Amino acid sequence: MTGPHVIPFLPAYIPVEVCDTVGMDAAQPDGVAKCMVAVQADVRDDGVSAPAADVEALRQVVSDARQEGVDLKIVVLPANPAIDTPLRDIATEVGQANPGATVLALSPSFAGTYSPTIDRVTLEAGQDVAKTGDPVLSAKNFVSEISTPDFPWTALTIVLVVGVAGAAALTRLLQRRSKQLTGSEASSASSQ
Repeated sequence: MTGPHVIPFLPAYIPVEVCDTVGMDAAQPDGVAKCMVAVQADVRDDGVSAPAADVEALRQVVSDARQEGVDLKIVVLPANPAIDTPLRDIATEVGQANPGATVLALSPSFAGTYSPTIDRVTLEAGQDVAKTGDPVLSAKNFVSEISTPDFPWTALTIVLVVGVAGAAALTRLLQRRSKQLTGSEASSASSQ
């Protein structure tokens, strides 16, 4: 017997700490699922689901990101989950419910991201600077990192390749010219 030909998607692990974000009890029946519904509703309203103390400042970060051309959604957990990977699961669920959005999920020590429009390398770089412990500063750092243009490595590579090829061609041309001059001097010296 062979294994399955299609690997099913693993279910997302949403930690109970997400309930603290919306002030709900995770112990209720289907508690975490209900908490995610509340988080989704918060995000749908203003792009932010976070403890009340940070909401206004995070709304401003979302507004600033929109001016940079980034449809940002932010979810803040007031406590760290046991591991950091559930933050990416939260970001993915929120992102799939908000097509085209870039999502940042934060806890005091961890960050997780999702985006259908920004490459993973840029998201990971943004995550790295978004682990400050202060959700507002973390979100600002993230937006700054993902909206800063990358160094144009392709253009630099093209310029270097063309420069090296030009230098090689010029060197060969000078070699041939030198041989021609040496050959003509030798023939004129032998004819005298």
